[in-house]
Amino acid sequence: MNIPGVAYLPRYLTLDRQRALAAEALELGATESGFYTPIVRGGKPMSVRMMCLGKQWNALTYRYDDTRTDIDGRPVLAVPAKWAAVAGEIAGAAGFDFTPDVCIVNWYRAGSRMGLHQDKDESAESIAAGAPVVSISLGDTGRFLFGGLRRRDPVETLMLESGDAFVFGGPARLRYHGVSRILAGTAPPELGLEGRLNLTFRKY
Repeated sequence: MNIPGVAYLPRYLTLDRQRALAAEALELGATESGFYTPIVRGGKPMSVRMMCLGKQWNALTYRYDDTRTDIDGRPVLAVPAKWAAVAGEIAGAAGFDFTPDVCIVNWYRAGSRMGLHQDKDESAESIAAGAPVVSISLGDTGRFLFGGLRRRDPVETLMLESGDAFVFGGPARLRYHGVSRILAGTAPPELGLEGRLNLTFRKY
């Protein structure tokens, strides 16, 4: 994918690193401030389960909060330092200097989808600087859609597999993207994971 500001890093994480991240994500997700089903404007639940670390992305206001104001008011867990280090390492491989302070973990099951959208709710300073979004895929393969700066722009498709990393920042920071399908049962059995975990790191 030859797009300025975009890097696709297939099989970036070894199976051992994938296993460790998946286990830690599931452990955090099982806590009181772990996975939940977001309810968007209009009262419709999203098809993914979500966990926000560092700051809470409020699905009703499309803003970040310090507590889970749209769900239960609980405090938001911190981004694990070793996760932030992995994201910084991946960003460095893509040519970015990046220290994330937010991680959104989406847990996709067989029927989960994510419509085309922009990640534009971070601070104006972060967006203007082109601070990247760093994405790590764990588990089942996902059909990832990556478009342009307008919703109607052409869309490219990537099959993101477990261990793949994807980075978009700089001039590509506000490109539309989404997930149209999950290939159930394609996760490496060593992960002990049903579905797909997508860890997306940002700088608020």
